[in-house]
Amino acid sequence: MSLADFFTPILTQDFCSGTDFYNSQFGKIIQAYEVSFPDLEDVEKKPHIALVGVEEERASSNNGGVKKSPNAVRKHFYNLYQGDYDVRIADLGNIQAGATIQDTYIALKTVVEELVKQDILPIIIGGGQDLTYAQYTGYEGLEQRVEVAIIDARFDLDQDHVENTPLNSNTYLNHIILHQPDYLFNLSNLAYQTYLVSKESINMYDKLFFSTMRIGMMAGKLDQAEPLIRAADMVSFDVGAIRASEAPGNANANPNGLYGDEACQLARYAGMSDKCSSIGFYEYNPIFDPMGHTGSLVAQMIWCFIDGFYNRKNDTPVIPKSAYIIYRTTLENDDYELIFVKSKKSDRWWMQVPYFGSRSVNERYYWVPCRYEDYQQAVGGDMPDLWWKTHQKLQ
Repeated sequence: MSLADFFTPILTQDFCSGTDFYNSQFGKIIQAYEVSFPDLEDVEKKPHIALVGVEEERASSNNGGVKKSPNAVRKHFYNLYQGDYDVRIADLGNIQAGATIQDTYIALKTVVEELVKQDILPIIIGGGQDLTYAQYTGYEGLEQRVEVAIIDARFDLDQDHVENTPLNSNTYLNHIILHQPDYLFNLSNLAYQTYLVSKESINMYDKLFFSTMRIGMMAGKLDQAEPLIRAADMVSFDVGAIRASEAPGNANANPNGLYGDEACQLARYAGMSDKCSSIGFYEYNPIFDPMGHTGSLVAQMIWCFIDGFYNRKNDTPVIPKSAYIIYRTTLENDDYELIFVKSKKSDRWWMQVPYFGSRSVNERYYWVPCRYEDYQQAVGGDMPDLWWKTHQKLQ
């Protein structure tokens, strides 16, 4: 079965704000599925990134209308200008809602899996955030552990009924956490608002050694969130994490949340991550966006992700040591030392966490993205929280 079988074509002229696109606008550059499906195998033409629209809204809680978001975002994105780099992007068109919602999930799962296998990064434009589950299951056949970053004002988790919970945009995390086989290594929830999250859910995250960062911790110091995003293989962005004054196009919008420029910066962090191999933008509802401001913001977030992607440093610690500055520190009353490295290319930090127990001789430690503050904490004699959580998951 060809990937083309999952998609319906689009008409790029519908997205043009004038009579035709200018040479450096995305609308002129993108290989779009209008008549023929983009060639994903030709080495010279193979895209680095693929846009994937998903016209599904049946499990989006209280936000009917999100199925119209892919084309609404394209109307803004196609008119943006590319940065100063050679762009190779394909627009595969839209996955229409299947006969059942499970059909849609299977279609998106298959598309994500095949694109990631081909080293093509899918940018998913949903649709409800329940599609994050299908995005996640796309990694099942890749035989790797997966780290997930969710940018959302809430934890989409049913704490009262953990098992046998219907899958929707408020409960999809239950299905990710309980999914078998279990290949989830870490789950990070960023920009959450404490008054929208139960203390039981926060306690559950702590017990599972997952990571969280509330919106207040990010205010004025957005770079604190960068290591958590850098660690993720996949990112899911709920437009509802952005405050209503900046992004009204969501039935569940809140008065507080991220500013538009902060949302763009988080998207750029994801693009710059060497690990990130898929990202989804969900819960944008054009019905609540008559002026198109939210659609324009989502398009700019995608632009920032692409800009980050084409500015990747490829400096995850697997290359020669000469590319790093190595720092070592010993904690009080401990027999082993903590090792940190800082990239000379990007000034980004990683922390080495060793495996204990029966692990492959070829895999003796894990490099976890961290902050300079984690190194300072270790120098002060305290064990960084991130080291301990990572160590517990490696056992």
